[in-house]
Amino acid sequence: MDLFTEDIALKSHKAIKDSVDNISLNEGLDNNKLNVLINILKNDGRKNVIALGTKLQRSKDKIIKEIERVKTMYNFDKSFGDYKYVAGVDEVGRGPLAGPIVACAVILDISTLEEELILGINDSKKVSEKKREELSIIIKEKALAYNISVSSNEEIDNKGIAYSNNKIFLEACNSMAIIPELVLSDGYLVKGIQIENKAVIKGDTKSACIAAASIVAKVYRDNLMKEYAKQYPQYHFEDNVGYGTSKHIECLKKYGPCSIHRMSFLTKILQF
Repeated sequence: MDLFTEDIALKSHKAIKDSVDNISLNEGLDNNKLNVLINILKNDGRKNVIALGTKLQRSKDKIIKEIERVKTMYNFDKSFGDYKYVAGVDEVGRGPLAGPIVACAVILDISTLEEELILGINDSKKVSEKKREELSIIIKEKALAYNISVSSNEEIDNKGIAYSNNKIFLEACNSMAIIPELVLSDGYLVKGIQIENKAVIKGDTKSACIAAASIVAKVYRDNLMKEYAKQYPQYHFEDNVGYGTSKHIECLKKYGPCSIHRMSFLTKILQF
């Protein structure tokens, strides 16, 4: 059933509802056609059909709001000057008791048309796991370049978390297929970088490129910790991804640390 061409008045509520549910507002529907459809639904004599029109209107308003939010993030990245290649870099896993720290750098096409914006990008912690997985695939497909860098728990213990964090920032930015003209880093500047660098406080909520990097890094590390969970099931890494939850700490005290625990992070928890 094509709601845009058929006479809705002759159709059942169920048929109309099924068709409305199949409308994807993310696919760049003609705004005028959509407005006409919403008006037809709202002017139908049946209350349940009117409700479908109201629901569709809310969905449309939500998409418009999201487009404006994400457009602001892209514009933020463009606001630093006439750069073609702007990278955002972010890390995930600075605080856990186990597993690596992971950084990702992403270069998006910040001059893209509105219909090509990657909707949903945000601080990875504000995005559901399912949505992060979907977005990570889209980001990697649409990115001009991206790179993921990892520092192991052994390196964190030997060199310190600050060293490891900065090292993977450098590696991620310097190892992309395209070398960026500007690097936007979340929170603080990257030490020793030879590319122009601007630090952005809470960058994963302001910058499209940093938000994209945050999501790709988060998905990569979470999936890595799920694999470790198969090897070390007693620590429930699939749930805590290495963070010091009460259940994780209980397991540490019961079983002791495993090979991916950061021993330098455990001195206040375990007595060696």
